[in-house]
Amino acid sequence: MQPATAKWYDRRDSVFIEFCVEDSKDVHVRFNKTILDFSCASGTNNIKHQNTVELFGEIEPKDSKHRRTDRSVMCCLRKAETGKAWPRLTKDKTRCNCLSVDFNNWKDWEEDSEEDFNSFDKFSEMMNTMGSDDLPDLDCADDEHDTADSDNEQMPDLE
Repeated sequence: MQPATAKWYDRRDSVFIEFCVEDSKDVHVRFNKTILDFSCASGTNNIKHQNTVELFGEIEPKDSKHRRTDRSVMCCLRKAETGKAWPRLTKDKTRCNCLSVDFNNWKDWEEDSEEDFNSFDKFSEMMNTMGSDDLPDLDCADDEHDTADSDNEQMPDLE
């Protein structure tokens, strides 16, 4: 068994973890108040993956969900204490090589107003439609960053 590579990001009421495992089979996700257990087999060689994560904070196991796609398994962990930021996913401060921050979805939400927050919780809608084949956009970051490419701006002339 080997750990699956995972990315995570934090929101006001949830923490999201994406286990990057293509063609996963026999997916098992167990939510506990302070621990997340994940296991699956992947690929044509049926490589077995297992991750046990002792979480930074407590979650609500009954309100937490997961969703399998062809490329990954996405988990939505509902925080027991909403509005409190998690500075890291794990209780232990030791760096785990298989775990990284998902900077594409990371947002510093602590300074947002409640109105701003409502536009970022698209994943909850997806989790409620778990039976459907089409997935809504998972990008919870500001949509304005998708349309404007700051690398294409004109640079001033050097004197």
